[in-house]
Amino acid sequence: MFIWLFHRISGATLIVLIGIKILTGYFLLPKDNRPDWALSLHRHPVIDVLILILFTFHSIYGIRTIIIDLGYRKEKQLFWIANIAAAIVSAILIYFFVRFS
Repeated sequence: MFIWLFHRISGATLIVLIGIKILTGYFLLPKDNRPDWALSLHRHPVIDVLILILFTFHSIYGIRTIIIDLGYRKEKQLFWIANIAAAIVSAILIYFFVRFS
């Protein structure tokens, strides 16, 4: 139940956060009238880290759902494997984001 709910909420949240990134990116195109709020929101590291974490967990939970649909029945074991894999991938992505930005 948790993964089903998280998958729905993270998908909707990703739509909003990536929409914010795209919208603020359009405001940054004109060089003469750049709004300050768009620049600060577009370069906000919390939004970027949230996108990384939500994208990682959302995609790995999606892969987990596909594996279960293919017939794998050890859901509890797959739950922990998915969480550990998503946490490791998220940590690596955040490390590279912090290091190179």
